[in-house]
Amino acid sequence: MQILVTGAAGFIGAAVSERLVARGDRVVGIDSCNNYYAVALKRDRIARVQAAEGGSQFDFHNLDFSRAGDLAQTLADCDFERVVHLGAQPGVRYSLENPHAYAESNLIGHLNILELARARQVEHLVYASSSSVYGGNAKVPFSIEDRVDHPFSLYAATKKADELMSETYAHLYRLPQTGLRFFTVYGPWGRPDMMPWIFTGRILRGDPIPVFNRGEMERDFTYIDDIAAGVIAALDRVPVDDGVVKPGGSLAPHAIYNLGNSRPEPLLKVLSIIEKACGRRAVLDMQPMQPGDVPRTFAEISETERDLGWQPSTPVETGFPRFVSWFKAYHGLD
Repeated sequence: MQILVTGAAGFIGAAVSERLVARGDRVVGIDSCNNYYAVALKRDRIARVQAAEGGSQFDFHNLDFSRAGDLAQTLADCDFERVVHLGAQPGVRYSLENPHAYAESNLIGHLNILELARARQVEHLVYASSSSVYGGNAKVPFSIEDRVDHPFSLYAATKKADELMSETYAHLYRLPQTGLRFFTVYGPWGRPDMMPWIFTGRILRGDPIPVFNRGEMERDFTYIDDIAAGVIAALDRVPVDDGVVKPGGSLAPHAIYNLGNSRPEPLLKVLSIIEKACGRRAVLDMQPMQPGDVPRTFAEISETERDLGWQPSTPVETGFPRFVSWFKAYHGLD
């Protein structure tokens, strides 16, 4: 297949692109490579995909998909049958500082990709949502059937808006789509603004670690290899326009699934795993809960297992040491 991947220089986008070209697909990758975090890391991910098995099948364009004219012009001569839309402005806390970045990338950008997919009559559009849409959901585990009307952050609100826009396009234009709610993705080549990177770097430097809600938090940490496999499993299963209710409640060809480890882990347990992998103890700076954060995430994945044949296979006891090992190697700390 020929596949367009947005956010191809990102954490998940690069991992998915690498798997796609390895299995023989041709990938057109786009990413703005903005400076939300180190551009060098994004370029290194692109280089990794290009150097991987099948990397010659990866065609990368530096492009901001929130600019509709640039998107149309750059992709005018590019063919693709399906789209994996992973590009977005990420981060819960940053949405408090720079809300307009989320409107541009996550709202306007998502609309631009929907319009592109409609115009090209693509077979399937898979897009990234987030576990953040569940907000302060007291019921656990989080099910795709739960109401998600009370987001705790603007980031979460934009992801819920993306799901609603996708539902509209599935209804009006019968555009087949699958939305994936990711649960705390981690692993090698991860983002510097996320907990594994922050904790590992600070432990190795001997700097204090900010521990929010005084450590009384649980996260459904999901390893990057499992996430990439789930994205591709979703891509390969196109929702049928048969009038039957899909996961998430749509009668249109639009399904929504959770991609999570389905095993919430206490933050302090994960911290101890990172400490052991680093070979030193952490200095803890206990802090209150941050605005926009939630105390617990927990994915219910029975629909994902049933429809996509997907199951996560990497426990935190394996995944976090792998991340620490990669982190040391990437920074020349071995």
